Amino acid sequence: MALSEGRKELLQAQVELLNQTYSFMKSVALAVALDLRIADAIRNHGGAAALSQIASEIGISQRKLPALRRLMRVLTVAGTFTVQQPPEAQTTSSDEHEPVYKLTTISRLLTSNNDGEGSSSSANLSPMLNHVLNSFRDSALSMGLTAWFRHDDGDGQPGPGPCPFTLMHGGTLWEMSGRDDAVNASVNDAMAADSQFVMGIVVKECGEVFRGIDSLVDVAGGVGGAAAAIAEEFPSLKCSVMDLPHVVAKAPCVSSVRFVAGDMFESIPPANAVFLKYVLHDWGDDECIKILKICKQAIPSKDAGGKVIIIDIVVGSKPSDIKLLETQVICDVDIMKIGGVERDEQEWNKIFLKAGFKDYTIMPVLGLRSIIVLYP
Repeated sequence: MALSEGRKELLQAQVELLNQTYSFMKSVALAVALDLRIADAIRNHGGAAALSQIASEIGISQRKLPALRRLMRVLTVAGTFTVQQPPEAQTTSSDEHEPVYKLTTISRLLTSNNDGEGSSSSANLSPMLNHVLNSFRDSALSMGLTAWFRHDDGDGQPGPGPCPFTLMHGGTLWEMSGRDDAVNASVNDAMAADSQFVMGIVVKECGEVFRGIDSLVDVAGGVGGAAAAIAEEFPSLKCSVMDLPHVVAKAPCVSSVRFVAGDMFESIPPANAVFLKYVLHDWGDDECIKILKICKQAIPSKDAGGKVIIIDIVVGSKPSDIKLLETQVICDVDIMKIGGVERDEQEWNKIFLKAGFKDYTIMPVLGLRSIIVLYP
């Protein structure tokens, strides 16, 4: 699937713009690392430590290990730390076969005591950095990520517990959207602008993913921008949008699109294809598996043309593009604040298999994001 040079330039411009937009999350990640004293934790293990050792040293729950890995991913891409991956053949979860995080010259400047290699506390820049990064602590910029890492409600349930947004606001972003018109409008406007940008590229340059189907439901499709673009390009394709009642209530009248109020965690209207644009990254693994299982119930078999079309980030989709990778991982730390996840292919594969899907194709053609076609 080859895109025109003009489309590629537009998508690269989006990556550059989003990198600038989310670059503050690098500062947030550094502030959290300082607050949790991660550099000291690694130094205390001789300058190299597995994730579980870091978590134990800084006193956070093992439930937060996946989130800590994501934080460390940003910091390693930024060069603050380095990471040594275990041999691929190793599948045990013991410390010696976990990724090992190591200090660099940069992170040694964050340690508070003599590290045994000639560097003393006089070379510690943490106080200066803490002063500069004060505005990122426990603010709307970070939503109290440090406090969230340290929070453990001890309910015995799996997973990391309530997300930072919920701890700060007393409810999820989606619950707040349902009761606050301004928040609802902001979310809808943002998604509509994104659809207007990306769907023009998708339908013109990647339209084969929609061929051979006669019905499609855009799940959590907001006010219908994506579905309207698909319907305009493929007029014989019956397009529906399903979203929560308060979202559908604000949708414009689009003659080519049918709007349905519903909850994707309960049921999805039957169609040849289910479309999920920038939806699954908002949710944790368990929720994604539940959504995809319901998608599978809504579509026919692969032989009958059934499929799920996903537009989302696949972290590391183009490993040689460092700017792209950096943007993907800082977007991941940002989406962590509302309980979401930006996943690499291995993480996507795990979810697909648990949801009962056996076959998928990833097309890294949309700059920051990829098109994933999932077959039952």
